[in-house]
Amino acid sequence: MSNKLFRALFAAALLTLAACTAVVGQNEAQGDSKQEKKEKQEEKKEEKKEAMAQGTPVFWREPTDISSRNLLLGPGGEEMKPDLKQVIWEENATEGGYSVKWRVRDASGKHWVAKLGNEAQPETVATRLVWAAGYPTEINYLVPCVQITNAPKPPSNKSVKRCEGKGFANVRFEARPHGYKRLDMWSWNKNPFAGTKEFAGFVVMMGLLNNWDLKDENNKVVYVPGDSGGELRYIVSDLGATFGKTGGPISHSRNEPEKYIKTGFLDKVEGGRVKFDYHGKNGGLFDNITVEQAKWIGDILSQLSEEQVKDAFRAANYSPEEVEGLTQEVLGRINALHSLPAPAAAAAPPAQ
Repeated sequence: MSNKLFRALFAAALLTLAACTAVVGQNEAQGDSKQEKKEKQEEKKEEKKEAMAQGTPVFWREPTDISSRNLLLGPGGEEMKPDLKQVIWEENATEGGYSVKWRVRDASGKHWVAKLGNEAQPETVATRLVWAAGYPTEINYLVPCVQITNAPKPPSNKSVKRCEGKGFANVRFEARPHGYKRLDMWSWNKNPFAGTKEFAGFVVMMGLLNNWDLKDENNKVVYVPGDSGGELRYIVSDLGATFGKTGGPISHSRNEPEKYIKTGFLDKVEGGRVKFDYHGKNGGLFDNITVEQAKWIGDILSQLSEEQVKDAFRAANYSPEEVEGLTQEVLGRINALHSLPAPAAAAAPPAQ
């Protein structure tokens, strides 16, 4: 064998050995990556179990300050607002659904889930009204126009409005506070609060908002740490399918004020039960709402002023005409609940 041929074969052998080594290394790295991912998933499962064991379930708290709550800022108040000097895109949110959702970081380092598209406005309002009535919910703000650094181009099949060149219009920022843990979903038909007036009142609120998307996937248990073990807050995490028309897959809508204003709400009272003009998912939840339960939530909501309700819509960047029309419709629905006849008092026992 000539030296030239020997050198060529030797070089080929070295290249083959290097390639094999690289493949082995890559496989080992992938194996390590899979193992690390599995370990993280197991760690998260253990954290969820620990949180569920420690926390106290919470669904509603009496809103003793309802008449003074700031519905323009919502449950986060002034102190939780995002710092918009710079907003940086980090990744697509894992939550699926109708809207484009991105995980972003603001200039102060706080993390948010930004929702773009037609659900951002109605969800901002719905969150504030639910919170005003005493139910725990997400902390969110709507930004009329925001620049998001490194943001990808939204999918072509999603309706996302632009503003000021490369900005995004009407973006909902939903907080991800440090220490909060988002646990499993909860079921509309099987949960610790089913059968209570608080749960029935919440269902009535979903009807008031025309939320036709009452599916379990939109519900979330959120662990909030505290001095005495923390709380397990049962919330509806997605309230975007509101302020439109309830109905089936073809007829329902979201964020269409003119359709919301034209739809019905209360149908009639029959046999001590309130019949609702509701057409959406999980409609059976409305079948056994008593007059007392519907009036209870109506009495709470009736403490809101017209300006407070208008502030909820102003927070979502609706036009002045839309704010006026939507506010009057919401107030009309609240009044319909508040005006329901009070249950007859039980007859006193005969004197002995």
